[in-house]
Amino acid sequence: MLRTVVDAAQHGVRPPGATAGRLAVVAGPGIPERLDALRAELRRLERVVVAFSGGADSALLAWVAHDTLGTAGAQAVTAVSPSLAPSEKLDCAALAEEWGLRWRPVDTDELSDPAYVANDGQRCAHCKTALMTALAPLAAAEESTVVLGVNLDDLGDHRPGQAAAAGAGAVFPLVEAGFTKAGVRAASRQLGLRTWDKPAAACLASRLPYGTPVTLGVLAEVAAAEAALRSLGFRELRVRHYGDLARVELPVADLTAALGRRQEVVAAVRSAGYRYVTVDLEGLRSGNLNAALTSRA
Repeated sequence: MLRTVVDAAQHGVRPPGATAGRLAVVAGPGIPERLDALRAELRRLERVVVAFSGGADSALLAWVAHDTLGTAGAQAVTAVSPSLAPSEKLDCAALAEEWGLRWRPVDTDELSDPAYVANDGQRCAHCKTALMTALAPLAAAEESTVVLGVNLDDLGDHRPGQAAAAGAGAVFPLVEAGFTKAGVRAASRQLGLRTWDKPAAACLASRLPYGTPVTLGVLAEVAAAEAALRSLGFRELRVRHYGDLARVELPVADLTAALGRRQEVVAAVRSAGYRYVTVDLEGLRSGNLNAALTSRA
């Protein structure tokens, strides 16, 4: 199944079960069966290294892997680079301690790759190549398989990193078990994991329009702006980087509050170094910068 859905995603075909847009958390029937399927897939693999970003998907995968295979069979590893928000690294460490995971951070060095820095449509592939380069030795040392928290909904977007990871030997157990994003959140909630409603947090490089070089300074600026907005109480957000201008994306339901606190929002974003601050009236759209690739094609 995995090869079929990955190939379909690379050709723009949405596989069965994948849906577009943001999904409501609906427990519904099938979650226990999917968890059983996930455990069965992990037992088949026997030993795994989980690429653990701290998001809802990788968190569920890491927890179930630990619960199924134990600390000897499951290791959670967080790739640390300037594209990872500092708060996310801290949360990974906190989750590992709360859940008793065997966890370690490893440094990745995407910024040393000119192809990644160029930020073309294949940036995610270069990123996943760096990730697999860092994880492969750890997996080889324990005869483990690298597993990523990719779900069925992820396969419908432009994500060349998935193909790069799969080509390097990574496996997607959530896909094999039939999990959508909604299913991941429903299962996490049933298991009592606090990550069940954690807002999605893609890597900071995803805030840069394709063609804008990825630099340490720009990533730090984006991270600072988003942290400042979260300090105001906004949970879900993106700060898209356009040089001196920041385009802030918030859920439509938060737009009224943002405009009511206009001066605070502007001050927060400017504190990170931006000169101009705009709020996108279309609201938060994960991965919306991929539309530029479609228009170019």
